[in-house]
Amino acid sequence: MAVQPEGTPCWVDAMYSDVEGAKSFYGDVLGWTFGESSSEYGNYTQAYADGKATAAVVPPMPGQEGQSQWCLYFASPDAAATAAKIRAAGGEVLMEPMQVGDFGTMCLAREPSGAVFGVWQAGSHEGFEAQAVPGAYGWAEVFTREPDKADRFFSAVFPYTAQQLEDDAIDFRMFNVGDATVLGRMRMTEEFPPEVPSYVNVYFVVSDCDDTVAKATKLGAVLRFGPMSSPYGRFAALTDPQGANFSVIDIRTTEGEQPKAKPV
Repeated sequence: MAVQPEGTPCWVDAMYSDVEGAKSFYGDVLGWTFGESSSEYGNYTQAYADGKATAAVVPPMPGQEGQSQWCLYFASPDAAATAAKIRAAGGEVLMEPMQVGDFGTMCLAREPSGAVFGVWQAGSHEGFEAQAVPGAYGWAEVFTREPDKADRFFSAVFPYTAQQLEDDAIDFRMFNVGDATVLGRMRMTEEFPPEVPSYVNVYFVVSDCDDTVAKATKLGAVLRFGPMSSPYGRFAALTDPQGANFSVIDIRTTEGEQPKAKPV
């Protein structure tokens, strides 16, 4: 798989205090298999869907125990240049660009409304290998209470064009790289508890949303929303047993017309 265009989501990983527990949960729920943990790189352990790389889990860094969350990485041809853009646009660089062997260069950042994300300059590891199969990455949305801040930031850092859904019920924006829609932005409503900060919501593809939700909740996950059918698929939002939010979507089960969107 070729290196993704700048601004395209290209990888996800998450820190877990109980890595074996996370492997067991996602192995059962999403069908992932796992490679050997790499002690040279902090016991980073890659996950596979249908034998192809799709995500990774890793023990937490000192002081970050119990703060599990999925981190979405955006492709960059030059992580240092992207870090400079992040600062110029009002974001915060949490981890300076760091080369990871010959795999590539990573950087962690926080956008002005609070969502944490990563940047990945590919070396030998180009990112997602699995596509559109159960367990593969499917989609992501930035959930924020300050959409104007997030919109200005992402449009300044990455070469996005944007469209706004023409729907009075929700405030939803889509960011495009060329003709491809790569990211959504959702305004958080009062339904979200005030203590929940802005975050990036990652979706994984499943073959049956309802079955996956039943399996996940039986294993200790908390159902936050859904299952619900939409023009894009049948989806649900969950929190895994260690507190990381994620969503699942059956992209084959669609319902209704896709809403109209206008360029902004």
